[in-house]
Amino acid sequence: MSAFQGTKINPSKFHISQWKFFLFLIPLAAFMALPIVYIFFHAFKPIDELFAYPPRFFVQKPTLQNFADLFAQSTASGVPMSRYLFNSIVITIIVVFLTVVISTMAGYALSKKEFRLKKTIFEINTVALMFVPAAVAIPRYLLIEELGLINVFVVHIFPLLAMPIGLFLVKQFIDQIPNELIEAAKLDGATDAQIFLRIIIPLVKPAIATIAILSFQLVWNNIETSTLYVNDEGLKTFSFFMSTLASQVTGNTVAGQGLAAAASLIMFVPNLIIFIILQSQVMNTMAHSGIK
Repeated sequence: MSAFQGTKINPSKFHISQWKFFLFLIPLAAFMALPIVYIFFHAFKPIDELFAYPPRFFVQKPTLQNFADLFAQSTASGVPMSRYLFNSIVITIIVVFLTVVISTMAGYALSKKEFRLKKTIFEINTVALMFVPAAVAIPRYLLIEELGLINVFVVHIFPLLAMPIGLFLVKQFIDQIPNELIEAAKLDGATDAQIFLRIIIPLVKPAIATIAILSFQLVWNNIETSTLYVNDEGLKTFSFFMSTLASQVTGNTVAGQGLAAAASLIMFVPNLIIFIILQSQVMNTMAHSGIK
């Protein structure tokens, strides 16, 4: 027992006993990073390296020509690539913000407020988690058509605001907040808005970060809306533009590969950035999910 005295199970600084973990984790991390590294190198390859055999992992003659050609590219209808990218950025910012606001406010109401059909509403939200998007494609189309949102810019935003998993996560987090804390705030004269902004929001930041990432990935990579609900090319998104890019270059799929490689990097980088920024909060979400 004396040999273990004074030794922390998880020391804050590097300890010689940790070398065995690094021996395993560093090669594993390097292996898992290979696809990310490949996406970056692939985007800067000239045409001859894109089709080189055997395929090359690293780029030997990096070039920005793929990006120059991509930003100069436009569709047969004359819509420039920048318009698709602008649409995606605006839609993503709006949807992520509104999804976080709606999920947190609804989660607070379902967790700490008492009203009729409260349990039924949450059960409906839980049942909604069981359905994959393909299962509700037809009802969703009929609903959107009935609301007159076909070929309208808002159609990119409205169907994605309802996020059952976001509401479920936030409610589970808020359930862990003691009711006594909220009651004490009310006794001090705090309004519902003040309680929500100053108590609830700071305490559920891990869940908010997770919702933001899930919502971002859902809307940024969304092709379904532009394919099914939008006919105007000027209203479609960058992900849709990317999905048809290789065949749009005057039928020359060879030339289109360089553009597709550059577009893939543009699609990937925002996902990487938002995860790096919010990953610590996401880890807290995973930790809280197993703690009562």
